[in-house]
Amino acid sequence: MIIKMLAGLILLINSVAVNNSVEYSKSSNADDPSIITTLIDGKAPDFSLKSVDGKVVKFSDYKNKVVIIDFWATWCPPCRKGIPDLISIQNEFKNDVVIVGISLDGDKTIKDVPGFVKDYGINYPVVYGDEKTVTAYGGIQAIPTSFVIDKKGNIVDQHVGLVDKSVYVNKIKELLKKK
Repeated sequence: MIIKMLAGLILLINSVAVNNSVEYSKSSNADDPSIITTLIDGKAPDFSLKSVDGKVVKFSDYKNKVVIIDFWATWCPPCRKGIPDLISIQNEFKNDVVIVGISLDGDKTIKDVPGFVKDYGINYPVVYGDEKTVTAYGGIQAIPTSFVIDKKGNIVDQHVGLVDKSVYVNKIKELLKKK
């Protein structure tokens, strides 16, 4: 299945990135034409995915909020390292921002996701990703990959790799100032 192949590729890419000491992605790729053409009109694709607590979460549930979508997996060291920052951001901006974690854990680790969420104290929705959503978001090539989406549903930033908390916070503050 494509998700198994993607997981293998992601593991390989992450091990290369870690071995090369690439720790933070601070550049915005929102103006990259290849991303814009992959994602229809720059709008974040809607999804309807099952959460770890059995509820269905839809992107459309978060209209008029800034949304950070984080594609990740339990076995990914950079993903694990970034989660405390995402928890902190969710706490700090809880009325205006929603973080949605999309787990790309495969058959061998998917059972670990609910316990992982509990152990890490994740305070934002975590859903199980599927091939359709991965494709809709441009075919995720490495994790973590995150998208920052404004209140109108436009993708305004994309990051591949671990992102420093300040990058998210600065973008959130900029977006919240806009009317």
